[in-house]
Amino acid sequence: MTEPTKALSSHALAAQLESRLTYPLGEQLPAPGHGIEVASGVYWVRLPLPFALNHINVWLLRDEIDGVQGWTIVDCCIDKPETRALWEQVFVNVLQGLPVLRVIVTHMHPDHIGLAHWLCERFGVRMWISGTDFTVARLASQAPSSFGGSPAAAFFALHGWVDVESQNKLKDRSSYFASLVPTVPNSHRRMMDGDSFMIGKRRWQCISGYGHAPEHIALYSESDDGDANKAILLGGDMMLPRISTNVSVYDNEPEANALQLFLDSIDKFKSCDTNTLTLPSHGKPFVGVHERVQQLHTHHQDRLAEVLEACQVKACSAYDVLPVMFKRPLDLHQTTFAMGEIVAHLHYLWFKGQLKRSLGTDKIYRFRAV
Repeated sequence: MTEPTKALSSHALAAQLESRLTYPLGEQLPAPGHGIEVASGVYWVRLPLPFALNHINVWLLRDEIDGVQGWTIVDCCIDKPETRALWEQVFVNVLQGLPVLRVIVTHMHPDHIGLAHWLCERFGVRMWISGTDFTVARLASQAPSSFGGSPAAAFFALHGWVDVESQNKLKDRSSYFASLVPTVPNSHRRMMDGDSFMIGKRRWQCISGYGHAPEHIALYSESDDGDANKAILLGGDMMLPRISTNVSVYDNEPEANALQLFLDSIDKFKSCDTNTLTLPSHGKPFVGVHERVQQLHTHHQDRLAEVLEACQVKACSAYDVLPVMFKRPLDLHQTTFAMGEIVAHLHYLWFKGQLKRSLGTDKIYRFRAV
């Protein structure tokens, strides 16, 4: 990126990068409880989230299994009464009187898996998900304190977030995952990298991704000769058009090199057709997956340069780097994501040998440029 580009505000930069992608549907969005057909037999439904990231896209694909006509759902949203009510509208407005035949979950984050149990039970179908994310989601819903609460507070304290008020609030979030994902289906159909299967008339291939979730699965369908003569990528959270995917280190794997895993993973999308229609979990359907991969690499290299420069001035904890990487005010929820992402950038440079880590007498990790 050039220096003038780096000087842009984050909003202006996002708009500039977004302008290099193509949005076939323009500004069109699905109405609540309704869907938009984005390709033959592929419908886009948008559901609200009570966060700064205020929506998730879920996808409904016409399908046939064992001679039965119906639908495959990809991702589910969180489990809240208002979300269930919107799904009821979707069943009426989109399903055309046909049943759901399976539920595919790209990864175990609450906005994707939250209502999987309800959908699977309602239609008597199986959840398809990676084996790793199934196991982690089951653990998180049954023992939520291991994915928040005191372990998370202790992890963030090691990285410099030690003020008493924040620590107490973090400890009180021990049931956060379970509040959005009260239960996970008891069984699953495992999806693995390279697996392929039919959904309706199209063949889809599983592409695993790491760094954002334990084992995220995106789905890619090459161009066919029918009326849906375009390649399609159900990118989940690994390929978003405007915002960068959250890539964080968490307390359950405190020395992970998540950013390296993420950057290696998105390079797999370079094998997708240039004109692939990418269907992301957040934002609008777009064309330009190769351009977006390069944008994300450039974005993270710029952030790494900022972090390295800060650590050349003095030894920094992740909390010290917070105002370097995130210049806007953040609430507690946003700060947890920001801290995890900062640790991911510090660890990337640490694993590369560009930073040295030390544990101070105050029990805080600090990183200094080598």
